[in-house]
Amino acid sequence: MQRSIQNVAVIDLGSNSVRLQVTQIINNSFLKVTTQLKEYVRLSENMGPEKTLKPEPIRRTLLALQKFVNTYSGLPNLHVIAVATAAARQAQNQAEFLANVRDETGIEFNVIPGEEEARLDYLGVVRTLPITDGLIMDTGGASTELILVKDGEDKERISIPLGAVTISSRFHLDDKISAYDLFSAMSFVEEELANIHWLREAYEQPLICLGGSNRSLAKISRRRVTSDVEDLPDIHGYTLSREDALALMGDLIRTDKVGRERIPGLTKSRADVIVGGLIPVTLAMRLCHSSEVICSNHGLREGALFDYLDQQKSGK
Repeated sequence: MQRSIQNVAVIDLGSNSVRLQVTQIINNSFLKVTTQLKEYVRLSENMGPEKTLKPEPIRRTLLALQKFVNTYSGLPNLHVIAVATAAARQAQNQAEFLANVRDETGIEFNVIPGEEEARLDYLGVVRTLPITDGLIMDTGGASTELILVKDGEDKERISIPLGAVTISSRFHLDDKISAYDLFSAMSFVEEELANIHWLREAYEQPLICLGGSNRSLAKISRRRVTSDVEDLPDIHGYTLSREDALALMGDLIRTDKVGRERIPGLTKSRADVIVGGLIPVTLAMRLCHSSEVICSNHGLREGALFDYLDQQKSGK
């Protein structure tokens, strides 16, 4: 019997990084991830109050996207799904940017609303982790998505326009951190979270975290569990206690950018945005009295793939 193989490339253009994941779909059922690439492009860098994408971040993004195209262009039976999130969503020069990307690379991006991003996050998490109740939090570069899961269903979801890059730059959390700046940042984020009335329904429920900053929390933690890089626990499903998560946050705050760059498990390119990126999850733990944090390595990209497969099955 001859196998049928389809290649699906999912491109996720965020505010801090752009990622490519290529999955082979074998006989319309078996999934095999064949390629995963990530480039830090900082698309939201220096957008400022005018919310315009600047030439240098655009140049970096175009170079990364062309690299992705070169990677998948020769694959047979290829379907490309390209989604852009917060930075493109907020950009005043969005149309010009998308046209530039299309002309230079041939990629047609779909700029998805925040609630759609949250829905795809939900699909990526609940279909790969045994989650029936909890709060999913995806902290990106310029937005944070929250999804309340009850009995396996996404009961509530929201996207708020703050993330690792925006919080860190607005409150000067990139290098040595002053008590005043940290207090100001935490007060700002806490007020945003307090306005989400349904968060109280996540009281004492697990907090399932995804996004680069939140995954860094798990990566640092597992390096403290074992120094043997060949024996590191899987990130997907990795669990930290509330106490351990808060202690790691304290370690990150008390040092400067150079000190954070030396912390095992933390990518150097995140050293200037990691504190701002972890403020939302730290406050969510406190507000919801979560006893543990569960890390998900699957989110929007996997959700976009599952959504595509669902549509194929339904004939849409």
